[in-house]
Amino acid sequence: MFTEKQKRQLLQIARETLEYYLSGKQVPEIQISDPVLKEKRGAFVTLHNRGNLRGCIGMITSQNPLYITIRNMAIESATADPRFYPVTKEELKHIDIEISVLTVPHRVGSPDEIVLGRDGVIVKSGLSQGVFLPQVADETGWTKEEFLSILCFQKAGLTLDAWKKPQTELYIFQAEVFSEKKL
Repeated sequence: MFTEKQKRQLLQIARETLEYYLSGKQVPEIQISDPVLKEKRGAFVTLHNRGNLRGCIGMITSQNPLYITIRNMAIESATADPRFYPVTKEELKHIDIEISVLTVPHRVGSPDEIVLGRDGVIVKSGLSQGVFLPQVADETGWTKEEFLSILCFQKAGLTLDAWKKPQTELYIFQAEVFSEKKL
């Protein structure tokens, strides 16, 4: 979906945003001319410190242009992921930024339609919802049953077998994933 130049530009936006924000400076306005980076797209920004997850927050869909979503999610990942204390300015030199730009999710009728490693999954039941990005399956090595059970339990606060129940909705999406480390 994205050229190397576009990937580098999005990663640079995330990196510079964090440098300014974590230094207590106002994040500068960004001037973008590339129409692809102005599309309204969902995205996640994931931070790793020496290979360990340090923060991951995103939006499945966004009303903002992609470059603004990346800027906002970089800040959120560094400061608002409830699993971690906020990233410090000193720590930033050890942070590798990964971006996942999402396709529009669509509902599937059966877990059989989910392809681990290709599809991210959203589980919804009542007011509860959870999401795993496509790369979670590759990173964990879980089976599909483990993937869906842990998604329900850890991310959505549902029972482990909620994904098997007829009232539970499953949605899939794909993501283009790129990082500073891999570029």
